[in-house]
Amino acid sequence: MIHSMTGFSRAEAETPNGTLAWEMKSVNHRYLEVSLRLPEAFRALENAVRERVQARLGRGKVEVSLRHQAPAGGEAGLEVNEPLAKRLIEVCGQVEHWVMNPARITALEILRWPGVVREPAPDLESLHGEAMTLLDAALDELAATRAREGARLRETLETRCKAISELVAQVRERRPKVVEALREKWRARIADLGVDMEPGRLEQELALQAQRLDVDEELDRLDGHLKEVALILERDEPVGRRLDFLMQEFNREANTLGSKSSDMETTKAAVELKVLIEQMREQVQNVE
Repeated sequence: MIHSMTGFSRAEAETPNGTLAWEMKSVNHRYLEVSLRLPEAFRALENAVRERVQARLGRGKVEVSLRHQAPAGGEAGLEVNEPLAKRLIEVCGQVEHWVMNPARITALEILRWPGVVREPAPDLESLHGEAMTLLDAALDELAATRAREGARLRETLETRCKAISELVAQVRERRPKVVEALREKWRARIADLGVDMEPGRLEQELALQAQRLDVDEELDRLDGHLKEVALILERDEPVGRRLDFLMQEFNREANTLGSKSSDMETTKAAVELKVLIEQMREQVQNVE
């Protein structure tokens, strides 16, 4: 099964330490490039996250982001920095006699002072473990998305390969007619010139001309490339680069076929081959 490099996934979970959500987006790329965006409390996981992504994916530009929302606050979720609050009250009492008609300080004003009220520190070890478990779920979904897209790419490639195979068969079937048309063309030209030519000499010249225009080798190589594509599509590994190389070989044979053609139908077939090969090449760019 081949896999696409294009995919998206999102995994979210409610935990005692808050809400965690991973998002992943991947597009085609020559190599595997992983871009991470993690909250400050999760920076220590960067290497572990990168390694886990690299273990699951072969190629593609992958953007990975994590969002963390702390649990909703409440009485049990807030802590008062008692030493700081007491020190603030003490200092206020010290400076009250410096102020004419000082306003009475309220408890709410004390609580508003930075650092007086704070949320309890999360259990980072537990939080990190939950994040890594959820990461595996996000990777599973991303891999499944890329596999589904890969199945569609395979279907497209197989359709194009079938069309190429039919064109190759048509050109091969037409070869005797092309040679016969060449023979008749030469005979008509000689007749127009009013020149007598020995039959053996004519056949010799026709054989040389037919040899220069022979495309059997190109057709055989195109058939061989089609068989190789079929084998590659069965591999359980990243095959995008192999397919990309084969597309170059396909194009080379199609160009040679077109340059050797002396027949309009064969020329049309060569052009159609190049169109199909280009369509395949565009699809192959997304194969992992």
